Amino acid sequence: MPALTRFAAAALVALSFSAGPVLAQDVTDYLGVPGPLTFDGTDYLLSWSSQPNAQYIKQEYVPAGQTVENFDSMIMVEFLASEMTPLQMASAQVNMLNERKASDPLVNMDLMQNEQTGEVLLDFIVSAKDEKGEYIVEWNGYRYASAQNAEGEVGGMLFAISHRAYGNEASQAFMSTLRDFKGTQIEELSKVALPAL
Repeated sequence: MPALTRFAAAALVALSFSAGPVLAQDVTDYLGVPGPLTFDGTDYLLSWSSQPNAQYIKQEYVPAGQTVENFDSMIMVEFLASEMTPLQMASAQVNMLNERKASDPLVNMDLMQNEQTGEVLLDFIVSAKDEKGEYIVEWNGYRYASAQNAEGEVGGMLFAISHRAYGNEASQAFMSTLRDFKGTQIEELSKVALPAL
């Protein structure tokens, strides 16, 4: 990633876990990206989608046997019809994470911008406790890019990978290998072909 400019951001975030459905539902492919999507040798199936307004669509994909409520890894694809640049979109996420700093001492993030393409990579870690007081730790790699949907609307796309560990023991093991793990995930995220909308 030689063309990437690094912006160091030591910060914060409260766990913004996916707002998946409580009950099973038929999933609508709003983006024209039915999947499966393959990332780092794993196939991800479309499992949840939402279009809360005319400008914003979110779709979530998990491996077979996993759910959006309880996953080890997930891909998210989002489209926002907007004039915001990838850097502005990433900055909005950074701001949301910074607002939650006091509630999550584990939060840490790093922002990288590709000056040639305008794409931005944001990687961050967040945590929360479950009803038993055990940690849930989540690492996310977000790739922001300019995009155009099938209707010709221009805007921004988010292509993201998320990994979780549940329970204190699993979270500690996850954290002990995170440095090397996230390096390979970020490299893969920077190279993967973005889906056509």
